[in-house]
Amino acid sequence: DAKHLVPNKMRDFFCTINLDQEEVFRTQVVEKSLSPYFGEEFYFEIPRTFQWLSFYIYDKSVLQKDLRIGKVSIKKEDLCNYTGKENWFMLQPVDSNSEVQGKVHLELKLNELITDNGSVCQQLVVHIKECHGLPLINGQNCDPYATVSLVGPSRNDQKKTKVKKKTSNPQFNETFYFEVTRSSSYTKKSQFQVEEEDIEKLEVRVDLWNNGNLVQDIFLGEIKVPVKVLRNDSFQAWYLLQPRENGNKSSKTDDLGSLRLNICYTEDCVLPSEYYASLRNLLLKSSDVQPISASAAYILSEVCRDKYDAVLPLVRLLLHHHKLVPFVAAVAELDLKDTQEANTVFRGNSLATRCVDEMMKIVGKHYLKVTLKPVIDEICESPKPCEIDPIKLREGDNVEINMENLRYYVDKVFREIVRSSISCPTLMCDVFYSLRHLAAKRFPNDPHVQYSAVSSFVFLRFFAVAVVSPHTFHLRPHHPDAQTSRTLTLISKAIQTLGSWGSLTKSKLSSFKEMFMCEFFKTFQEEKFTESVKKFLDDVSSTESKEPSGLSEPVHLKEGEMYKRAQGRTRIGKKNFKKRWFCLTSREFTYHKQQDKEPIFTIPIKNILAVEKLDESSFNKKNMFQVLHGEKPLYIQANNCVEASEWIEALCRVTRCNQKRLSFYHPSAFLNGSWLCCKATLESTVGCARCTAGVPADTQIEIDGDRETERIYSLFTINMSKLQKLEEACGSIAVYQGPRKEPDDYSNFTIEDSVATFHTIKQIIDVVEKLNESHEKYRKKRSSSAKYGSE
Repeated sequence: DAKHLVPNKMRDFFCTINLDQEEVFRTQVVEKSLSPYFGEEFYFEIPRTFQWLSFYIYDKSVLQKDLRIGKVSIKKEDLCNYTGKENWFMLQPVDSNSEVQGKVHLELKLNELITDNGSVCQQLVVHIKECHGLPLINGQNCDPYATVSLVGPSRNDQKKTKVKKKTSNPQFNETFYFEVTRSSSYTKKSQFQVEEEDIEKLEVRVDLWNNGNLVQDIFLGEIKVPVKVLRNDSFQAWYLLQPRENGNKSSKTDDLGSLRLNICYTEDCVLPSEYYASLRNLLLKSSDVQPISASAAYILSEVCRDKYDAVLPLVRLLLHHHKLVPFVAAVAELDLKDTQEANTVFRGNSLATRCVDEMMKIVGKHYLKVTLKPVIDEICESPKPCEIDPIKLREGDNVEINMENLRYYVDKVFREIVRSSISCPTLMCDVFYSLRHLAAKRFPNDPHVQYSAVSSFVFLRFFAVAVVSPHTFHLRPHHPDAQTSRTLTLISKAIQTLGSWGSLTKSKLSSFKEMFMCEFFKTFQEEKFTESVKKFLDDVSSTESKEPSGLSEPVHLKEGEMYKRAQGRTRIGKKNFKKRWFCLTSREFTYHKQQDKEPIFTIPIKNILAVEKLDESSFNKKNMFQVLHGEKPLYIQANNCVEASEWIEALCRVTRCNQKRLSFYHPSAFLNGSWLCCKATLESTVGCARCTAGVPADTQIEIDGDRETERIYSLFTINMSKLQKLEEACGSIAVYQGPRKEPDDYSNFTIEDSVATFHTIKQIIDVVEKLNESHEKYRKKRSSSAKYGSE
């Protein structure tokens, strides 16, 4: 959220998230506010290098261009200082001279020349090779050129490169010569060296500009290199473009308002797979370790301050290697040992419950979309008033009508859920089966505990949470408005209650804190709903395969506006790219002239042969990818790098099991009679590069096992002191067999078998130390090979 924004009158505001100058996300517009609450979460992989993560506040305008009020820009290197914490940031003014991104490759050299009259002069040679990552201008590649200057107290010699058309990565390869200074006299002692006082004051300045043709040129960034660093050596390096020195300076920074952000940023240096073999094997055999509390995976959760930090990479790694179900069963059994009453089964935030929560989020994404997205869309797009709390009713509201509306929505959501068991992923069913039987074994005299063990997850922690926060589960693009959020909250409460009916011996009406909810539930026939819930819980906790080969209705997966190139119908040129609305379902990939219009072009999912990135050089456009099918490739330009990455991933996932997938493709386009990549003249020539998508996976989830193992290694490294403390505790227990002292240093740890736990910790520390050495070698190698003049 933001507060005290200018101008000091109620306006309509929205916020954008930018990687350097590239907008990757945008919030909804909050109308008529000076302190707008956005309340939106964006999670994304960053598919390219960047310098700044920026947040811009805009004043929405209907007739004119939206006005940028201010920004918060955080350097990539500083993100770790703010991660995991809520911070208020003062908005800074937006100055075009400070909005820069990209880098330039320079080679600099000082030569000594003897002139015709025998005097000695110093000549500076500046070779500007190329630039990389320049910003888009009005959504298109820029027309960049560079000015190269030698600047001193009394001189400013400037030269200029040629303009490169429509590219963010221009190849200049131009060399410029500057006379630096002449020696006042020549002696053997001087050895033709430049006088110190002269060279101290000179610097090379390179400015990048976008050629505006008929309008003013736009500044893209600059670099400055003191000539004194060169001496007589040749020096070449990449330099990050910098803002102008006078850019972004204002005495009114306090007047723009402030923005509250919660940023979580992680960056991992992933080594080749063989380096992780020892740690990976140690983690994967966790479910076989007796007791489970002595396993590497369990110890990881013990030493991490926040269990969630450990759970996410752990679940993903175990999922990737098909080891999650036995591990969840083992930690759930340990959890049940400490549970004294059947009605509190799996209600806490233990390792077992968090693992199941995370598994459902990863594996159940598609299941949620199949089950809830159509009804959630109906509620959000055509909302009916549902407020039944007398205190919150507005003037003119009819509580009976509102109750009917709420009952309609609850019935519809409940009906979709209890009919959805056939779509429940097999992995979720296997986990629920284990939990059900473990709970029944722990409380053999309670016939309802087998149901509450499953309903506490599938209703309370899965469906009810998705209903109240549809944007978090990608069921809606944005946070719902206040009235819709209230409706979803009431529906979520009802679903939690209905889901618990099938697992309880008596009605839950007495447990409602709100009297109005009691009145609402008196309209429900408990027996009918109880039987529906029990049948659903029986179905989803069965070991039989539930996933059908094909769904009766296509599942909506992704949609959005992008640009596509005409499929050979017009001449190559600017008109070839048109804005279209794209829609991806489990059955077909289509594009439309506008949203909600009939499709202009349809590709059945089964006909897609490959989905790959397209080289920028093909059409001088960024963020392009290609969809290869029976006809000519469909070339598409996304609006930013994150969107392009997400579309490629979604298309790859839904087409992964296609039998006729290609092994090779052309990374560039077929233009003017030949492929730009391999120069082959036949359009039917087999591709010259191997496709990036691998063999069909058993689960439809993209998981990089090495990256998850690296994350776990990082967590062990960060928490090494706790690990060593746990090791000492195990040693103390093993040596001292007398009664426990209270309190002690290890009372917060679960140590069932001190010897087995000690042995595992020893293995973890050895593996982490070896990985430390490998990372150190890589860091040294990288620092010796990388040359960044500006770093």
